[in-house]
Amino acid sequence: MSARHFLILIMLVLVLTACSGVSATQELVVETVHIRLLMGYRPDVQFAPLYVAAERGYYENAGIEIEFSHMPETEALQLVGANELQFAIVSGEQTPLARAQGVPVVYVMAWWQDYPVGIAASKDSGIETPVDLIGKRVGIPGLYGASYIGYRAILSTAGVSDADVSLDAIGYNQVEALYEGQEDAVVIYANNEPLQLEAQGFPVNVIRVADYVHLTSNGLITNEETIQKNPDLVRRMVEATLNGLHDTIEDPDMAYEVAKLYVEGLDQADEDVLRAVLNASIGYWKAERLGFSDPSSWENMQHVLIEMGLLEEPIDLSQAFTNEFLP
Repeated sequence: MSARHFLILIMLVLVLTACSGVSATQELVVETVHIRLLMGYRPDVQFAPLYVAAERGYYENAGIEIEFSHMPETEALQLVGANELQFAIVSGEQTPLARAQGVPVVYVMAWWQDYPVGIAASKDSGIETPVDLIGKRVGIPGLYGASYIGYRAILSTAGVSDADVSLDAIGYNQVEALYEGQEDAVVIYANNEPLQLEAQGFPVNVIRVADYVHLTSNGLITNEETIQKNPDLVRRMVEATLNGLHDTIEDPDMAYEVAKLYVEGLDQADEDVLRAVLNASIGYWKAERLGFSDPSSWENMQHVLIEMGLLEEPIDLSQAFTNEFLP
């Protein structure tokens, strides 16, 4: 080999090594961002996928220092819409309702693939379909939120009018109200209260929204500004969360143990019931492609909201949700 060829070879090696070094450094250096993730309700075993993602380091590996925070969905939407915070978990109807009011939130990851709301009645009540509710008293937490949307969707798909049913706002006392005979039926989350009732020796029939219409359910939202200025953060947040969801589906026992670290009193609760709640929830989370938002479920949701008078006119759904950040 001539001296000239040897020099060229050495230069090529140095160039390739330098290029490789820059690429590796770029992949490894991710600026850590503190994210306060907003969720409704309170710490609960149903949030196990998020706890798993945190405990197994998926958020940390994505450059995210995660903090879980709980508040009403409407407040969370306003904070995310104003870009005061970047992410929240909300129910499916909240995004179109917020965008209709000019709040620029965007749904970027479907967590629940089916709407979990339903109507429960005692096994011997004769209430098995929406039509059987005519002339009955139905208890509901309140005339708002996912429970109310789900209730109205069930009636609408069956052609039952509001006037046909006596609806009582009873707060979150559905188990007691049904068990003690105060109501003929109650609006519940199908993965939760029916299991509590059956554990008390009170078997129930459940009329599930998911058996009548496919609606967009709970998922992760961000805002337009975050998507425009930091799409990589959105992608990392989605992927880390989906990793926790995947692991929870694959190993519910592990996820339950992890949830004990985040949910106060879980280690002293009725473990059989709460494990059943987690397993029932997983049935609503499974999908061929985790995180995927079905456009038809958004069309159905919008139709229900317009029929209820909560939306005056259709919104541009292509701006309300996206699947572009899924792994």
